[in-house]
Amino acid sequence: MKLIQRIGYYLGGFSIGLIILAFFLNEKKTSCSYGPDARVLKNINSKKIIYSDLFQKEIDSKNIDTTAISYILKKGDIDFSKSDTRKKPCGFYNLQAQYNEGNIVLIIENCDSIATILNMFSE
Repeated sequence: MKLIQRIGYYLGGFSIGLIILAFFLNEKKTSCSYGPDARVLKNINSKKIIYSDLFQKEIDSKNIDTTAISYILKKGDIDFSKSDTRKKPCGFYNLQAQYNEGNIVLIIENCDSIATILNMFSE
């Protein structure tokens, strides 16, 4: 068997495998959250999210939409150098994201069953 035939068989089998995977994984809620940022964000988003009184006042005074908060919670980056992840009983996370041409930072307290957004400020 020539090399070109081997490559052809390989590519044919590979493409059939991709089509089968696409068929089985279509519209499934699969995710690959292996990085530290992705794991923390997935953990926070899987819990009930509560706004602190201070944060609620900021939302009301600045007319911030909750869709902006949802976007930041999904697409933000955790700054582990400014976070206190090992604090007992709940860790504190510094979540940063670009939104409407500005850098927004959320301070989140991540407990076992709830996540509380404590404060928000712009950098």
